[in-house]
Amino acid sequence: MKNINEPPTPVGKLISQTIAMPRETNANGDIFGGWLLSQMDLAGAILAGRLAQGRVATVAISSMSFLNPVSVGAVVGCYANIKAKGTSSMTIVVEVWSSDDYQSEPCKVTEGEFVFVAIDDEGKTRQLPGS
Repeated sequence: MKNINEPPTPVGKLISQTIAMPRETNANGDIFGGWLLSQMDLAGAILAGRLAQGRVATVAISSMSFLNPVSVGAVVGCYANIKAKGTSSMTIVVEVWSSDDYQSEPCKVTEGEFVFVAIDDEGKTRQLPGS
C-alpha cells in the first residue's frame, strides 16, 4: 500500500516518451489535446501489439480525461497497463505524465481507456495467443 504522503506516480509501464514541440500547440499556446490523444493511441497500440503478438486496431476509446495542460518543451511519457483481456480484445489504460525544467515532480496530464482488437493480415478479427 502506498503512503498517502508520497507524491503520485504513474501506473503501468513506460511505453514511449517524446518532447512536446511548438507545432503541436492549440490557440492558447498549450499542446493540442488531439496530439496527446494520438500519442496515447500509439502507446496503447504498442502494448496491445505485444500482447497480441501481431497487428491490432483501435476500436474504442471508452474514457478520456484531460487533467492539466502540457507546455511546449515538456517531456511527455505515456504509461500503459492492461486492464482486461478477452478472446480477441484488450482494454488498455494509458496515462500521460509530463515534466519540464519548471516542475520539481512529474505531473499527470491525461488518462484514457482504449480498446484494441487483434487482427490478421486481412484486417479480420483473430484470437489472442493463449485464448
